[in-house]
Order: sequence, then structure tokens, then C-alpha cells
Amino acid sequence: MRHSIWQMTTGAMLALTLTFSWTVPGRTQDAAPSDMPIAEGKKVSFEYTLTLGDGTEGGTNVGQEPLVYTHGKGEIVPGLEKELAGLKAGDTKQVKVSPKDGYGELDPKRTQQIPIDKIPEQSRKIGAQIQGTGPAGQTMFAKVTAVDDKNATIDLNHPLAGKDLTFDVKILKVEEATTQ
Repeated sequence: MRHSIWQMTTGAMLALTLTFSWTVPGRTQDAAPSDMPIAEGKKVSFEYTLTLGDGTEGGTNVGQEPLVYTHGKGEIVPGLEKELAGLKAGDTKQVKVSPKDGYGELDPKRTQQIPIDKIPEQSRKIGAQIQGTGPAGQTMFAKVTAVDDKNATIDLNHPLAGKDLTFDVKILKVEEATTQ
């Protein structure tokens, strides 16, 4: 049986096409995790469970949307960001963060008294969380720590300031950050 050159060439081209479709540079397969390590400028997706120094859970996103940040941009607490460097998709790690590398130490200067009439009536009680606008127009949160007839004392420290934090993290994805 004789094959024409055309038949053999067509068969060879089809084989090459199939081979090339599997080896095209930049093509990824969804099942394989990236071997790209977390480094400056990489977009990272991860899940976490936060435990406070007293053993209580401070929050988690396990089973929910991942937390996504760009490494090196200061979008997460510095102590956590530093410890995630070098990890890859699929890696897990427990990271302990001290207050100075987390949300800072408690600063007594961030507590102040304001006239009670500046606080919404429903928030004029100890423990109430209030929201306001800072001097540069930024949103600020505070906790009411004392109330009397004339004034309310508010604490502008972050709720996790002064606390030791333990993050149990699982890296889900590491990829090139897109420029916007």
C-alpha cells in the first residue's frame, strides 16, 4: 500500500500540532499548583484562621472567599507578610505575630474625650463601635470606653492593637500581579 507524501505530511503535521498544543509556553493546567514562590509584587490568595493570645478565635475565611493581597505593598500586617515570603501554593504555615509586627501596641494617646452630643444616641454606651471621618477624610473606627453626662471616652486604637496573633494559613495561589 502506497501513501502519498501529502498523506504522510498531513499526519506528521497533525502529530506536531497535538504536541505543540500541550507545550505552548505560558499555558497552565488547572490541576497543578504553581511553583512560583511568594515574593515582592506577586498576587497571593490564601485562607487563614486567626487565634488571639488568650486562645479565642479572632476570625477565619476558611471555606469562604480567600484573602488576596499583593506581596510587598503593606496590605496585610507586616509580621504575617514577612513570614509568607517564599511559600508556594499548597503550603501551610503557622505564623505568630507580636503586637509591634501586627496592629501595634496600645497607644494611650489614641484615647480621647468628646462631647456626648457628637456621638449618635444609640452609641452612647460602653462597648459601642462608632465610625467617623478623620482629618484627611479617611474612615476611622472607635470604641466607646466610658460615658458620663457631658462626654464619651473613645478609643481609636485598632481592636487588635496590643494583642499577640497566631495565623494558621494555607496558600491557595501565587501569581503575577496585574497592573491596573
